[in-house]
Amino acid sequence: MDTKSIMIVGVGGQGSLLASRLLGSVLLAQGYDVKVSEVHGMSQRGGSVVTYVKYGEKVYSPVIEKGEADAVIAFELLEAARCLPYLKKGGTLITSTQQIDPMPVITGAAEYPEGLVEKLREKCGEIVAVDALSLAEEAGTAKASNVVLMGAFSKRTEFSEEVWNKAVEQCVPPKFLELNKKAFELGRNAG
Repeated sequence: MDTKSIMIVGVGGQGSLLASRLLGSVLLAQGYDVKVSEVHGMSQRGGSVVTYVKYGEKVYSPVIEKGEADAVIAFELLEAARCLPYLKKGGTLITSTQQIDPMPVITGAAEYPEGLVEKLREKCGEIVAVDALSLAEEAGTAKASNVVLMGAFSKRTEFSEEVWNKAVEQCVPPKFLELNKKAFELGRNAG
């Protein structure tokens, strides 16, 4: 099996760690060699956070170069645009439609780009744009938008819904399990 590469991108506090744990759990359960690496910007201040996930028969490095990612899962629209060069031709972009203003927009030095979903659609093979924030709120908390997006992504994988649900059960604390199961299902249906 060829090595596959997935990038999970967002801003600090959006739950990329849980998302990468979910994905890693699914992949390990299928017997793959998995490497995960997180790159933090000013994550505690709303800066970019990027997680590289590579899996296959044997993986030597988690680093993903431009044009190598089979899929990019973006928790925020501008982060999706920033990481688009990493997506390989014919790759899949799963993105939240949520917009979080970066510091230059907050200070008035720049404007948030308009029409990003349409611009992304023009530049990549397959794009799935999900209102993850609304679906997460429907599940019970805005903090579950990461799990909503993983649900949407799960529909684009060869792994069964049962395997994904087991990963959710393994990775989410019991106190938040039912809420996250609902968020995952809403995302899966939206994907």
